[in-house]
Amino acid sequence: MLKRLSVITTLALAICWQATAQADTEWKQKFEQLGAMLPTPNTYRTASGAPGKDYWQMQADFKMAVELDDTNQRITGQETITYYNNSPDPLDYLWVQLDQNMRADDSNTPLASARDYDDTLNVKDYYSLAGTPGFDGGFNIESVKSTTGANLRYTINKTMMRVDLPKALQPGDKVSFDIAWNFFINDRMADGGRSGLEYFPEEDNYLYTIAQFFPRMAVYSDNEGWQNKQFLGSGEFALSFGSYEVAITVPEDFIVGSTGTLQNPKDVLTKEQMSRLDKAKKTFDNPVMIVSEEEARANEQTKATGKKTWVFQADSIRDFAFAASRKFIWDAMAVDINGKTPLAMSYYPKEGNPLWEEYSTRVVAQTLKTYSKYTIDYPYSKAISVHTASIGMEYPMICFNYGRPDDDGTYSDRTKYGMIGVIIHEVGHNFFPMIINSDERQWTWMDEGLNTFVQYLTEKDFEVSFGEDFPSRRGPADKIVPYMSGERGLFRPIMTNSEQLLQFGNNAYAKPATALNVLREVVMGPELFDYAFKKYAERWAFKNPSPADFFRTMEDASAVDLDWFWRGWFYSTDAVDVNVANVEWYKMANEDNQLETKIKNSKDLSNNNSQINDVPKPMGYEDASYREFKNKLDEAALRQDMSGKNFYKVTFKNEGGLVMPLILEWTYEDGSKEMEKLPAEIWRRNEQEVTKLFVKDKKVVSLTYDPFEETADVNTSDNTFPRVDEPSRFEKFKSKK
Repeated sequence: MLKRLSVITTLALAICWQATAQADTEWKQKFEQLGAMLPTPNTYRTASGAPGKDYWQMQADFKMAVELDDTNQRITGQETITYYNNSPDPLDYLWVQLDQNMRADDSNTPLASARDYDDTLNVKDYYSLAGTPGFDGGFNIESVKSTTGANLRYTINKTMMRVDLPKALQPGDKVSFDIAWNFFINDRMADGGRSGLEYFPEEDNYLYTIAQFFPRMAVYSDNEGWQNKQFLGSGEFALSFGSYEVAITVPEDFIVGSTGTLQNPKDVLTKEQMSRLDKAKKTFDNPVMIVSEEEARANEQTKATGKKTWVFQADSIRDFAFAASRKFIWDAMAVDINGKTPLAMSYYPKEGNPLWEEYSTRVVAQTLKTYSKYTIDYPYSKAISVHTASIGMEYPMICFNYGRPDDDGTYSDRTKYGMIGVIIHEVGHNFFPMIINSDERQWTWMDEGLNTFVQYLTEKDFEVSFGEDFPSRRGPADKIVPYMSGERGLFRPIMTNSEQLLQFGNNAYAKPATALNVLREVVMGPELFDYAFKKYAERWAFKNPSPADFFRTMEDASAVDLDWFWRGWFYSTDAVDVNVANVEWYKMANEDNQLETKIKNSKDLSNNNSQINDVPKPMGYEDASYREFKNKLDEAALRQDMSGKNFYKVTFKNEGGLVMPLILEWTYEDGSKEMEKLPAEIWRRNEQEVTKLFVKDKKVVSLTYDPFEETADVNTSDNTFPRVDEPSRFEKFKSKK
């Protein structure tokens, strides 16, 4: 029941009082600096987040020749690796990655996999869980030799191979050695994987997407030493930059798309194809067909017995991949990136049309433009999107993407936008991690999360360029709410090693992407955020950043203290859940120095009923400094000035644990609205509950926190005072249906 209040107090109460003194029952140091949680800065990596004056990284150059055996579905290869020791350390041995050994008979991957099993598993599921019995897809290492032909001692430990050097490789020196190998290509449609083959039984043809196909150097770095953590399947790759020259021998009727620039077009392309390719280099509006669908249909009917060797070269890349098939349609167009003109390309079978011909290359072009705007100008000569079923995977200059229409050529919006989204995402990986070269084996979020965030920005640009609304799945704050409102034991902090993550997609992709979107839109603002994010990209392009380098750069380039943000979003499993717990309305009396108080906890804040309560005194009420301040006021004049004001004391509770700015929408009696934002630091003295006094000219009828769902608040039912009835999640789902 609401009752009348009559209390005598001083005017200074209304002017100076901001918050009641509250006991912080459990201080969790949410605003303390990360301090010892981050590595100590040094001359390699500075406290500003920039590379230091003594920063170094290794270089690994590759010259290789590989052959794709279409009859036996096998890769054979030989390579010469030249490894440059740019570190200050002598090296007695080198570590080489053998990622295909994840598919070897003695692989730890199926042994380390555990899950619940039920009767709904199909044959394919059981086949995969059994570790693809009967198929040994690991590397067969034929030899490891010095360039003079002498055998080098080596030891294979699952997915890593240690090569023992005859003498230590000293700082500033280099060493070259040769490896010969072969392996059988996995049927990706049967047992999954990042690369492999797709078989088309109708015309007895294969489409090959080939990656992790050669022994690759492991990374030796200032902050990790050798990154030789075993590849179990989740944590992807840590690689060094270098130059590549790769000769790929395939059946002569195959078309090959690859990392690098084609060095011998006259040997592998027809005159007409070369002419079309030259035209594409000068065409910026629409893709040019290099190989048309009609030509691809004719080509897939042949089974040539001869061979062709395609030669590609590239500098400053960390990896290499290619796709090959006689089924490929091929189109390309130029993209203007501040005067540079890389080619956007697509390779796809007829099964991808009409969707791929209409969208793929145009989406590649849009992706290069948007990512260049937010990071660095795209530095390579081309970017390729290859279509094969049920995959999304990235490599320098080339990626493999799903999105296949039905047999009659029709497709749903889900197929269309899924295909566009995966192309943006995988092409975007050219920037994270192919250029800004983070350690995927350790931190999946540093490439997947940052990339998913810029993917969302690209989807927004797509809407403008293509005139279509894009149904973004990741990035907007409200999309992460179902995950962050889940049971705490079912997910882990973003700062968790790739192999230990639960709910991989939500943890490494969606949550960090959402965090960065919230950081940009709510905490920093686009101007400060975009400058700092671009500075991070510029500082660490073609280098090996760590999480600390990213965190420190974002603060260094913006003058925004973000340690509380990294703690909450990246180091904890806390959720945003702000409760507008109470609103009390005060109004200045015109006589007897009284403050007329109306405490409202009904739906109508203008209700004249009120509850008897003492008006709380400000902190330090009896202090001499307070009395001195009070004596300096012309109390009568101030009372007259404040007599028409409305005072609202609001209590906010942090129910979810994750501190955030308070975005407030005031709705007034006359129907008008006002937006107000308080910084996250409002929580710095009490992380569980804060109370603040607001002075308004007009009467308030309701107050709402986060009205546009920008903070990922997991429980919006307590965001408005007075409370309003809100439909349940099930009711919302029904209404959408």
